[in-house]
Amino acid sequence: MEDISKKLYQILEDSCNSCESKLIALSGGLDSSILAHFFKKTNSEGIAIISEDFVSTDLTYCQTISKEAGIPLTIHNVTTSTILEAVENTIKILKNFNDIEIRNNVVMYLAIKWAKENNKKSIITGDGADELFAGYNFLVNKSEKELESEIKRVCKVMHFPTQKIGKALGIKIESPFLNEKIIEIANQIPVNLKVKEENSTRYGKWILRKTFEKHLPAQIVWRKKSPMQEGAGTVGLTNLFESIISEEKYVEKKLTVEKEDEVVIRSRESMYYYEIFKKAYGSPVENSTQQKCPYCKHVVNDSKFCRMCGAFPI
Repeated sequence: MEDISKKLYQILEDSCNSCESKLIALSGGLDSSILAHFFKKTNSEGIAIISEDFVSTDLTYCQTISKEAGIPLTIHNVTTSTILEAVENTIKILKNFNDIEIRNNVVMYLAIKWAKENNKKSIITGDGADELFAGYNFLVNKSEKELESEIKRVCKVMHFPTQKIGKALGIKIESPFLNEKIIEIANQIPVNLKVKEENSTRYGKWILRKTFEKHLPAQIVWRKKSPMQEGAGTVGLTNLFESIISEEKYVEKKLTVEKEDEVVIRSRESMYYYEIFKKAYGSPVENSTQQKCPYCKHVVNDSKFCRMCGAFPI
């Protein structure tokens, strides 16, 4: 394991050194904190998106790693109205109404938009670490055999909306974890070093945690996976839509959409996103003999997950 850790550290360091950007999208999670560790002597800075109106879990952690790495941090507090405007723009860029993807990536949209407004040309993200090193919570309790096949499946279909958002806003996205050599070594690491028990708790990205436990604060190294929507607070959008869209109105709209568009809407939040999507792009229904999502009738390409509407499993 020591040899793997040394090699992993060196390749990540080289990957970070090849980046042009001096701006890190900093959440205080393991991935962005690892990147901050490598950029601590490069006059870099961090940007964190925090909701003013919803509960956010990232604030303390990103302040901790900012202080630890000596990286100046901008906390960009955003109002609900700013988030809703960003939601609309994110839907138009990503061309879907996938509630999970929108809630998470509206955070990156806001970070990249901040970069553009502050005359930055690029931004560094932690994209790829969860896929390559089994960081997702749904992977943690799987058997080794299941884990191996699931990691392969996840890596096969992995995509990064951040790239689309960056392209739309004219900001270069740099993701050190997606370096070819990182992908190569990640594929060689046994799954029992990616998910492993530590102090009676099973962790994803175990090999990354062990590699950097001497370099980062323990509360960050052993922090459980927290999606961007929880860290920034945009997970609060779900409750917001539950409160502002009445049951009667939701049911009425749901039945109309199902009858007229042949699309099954699963929540008030999805309805809000669907209306924005439909206005911009029309119906998601595709006339194809390929496997289609039973909810939105969009082609899913043999996946368990519908990228268009967010349905899982299908």
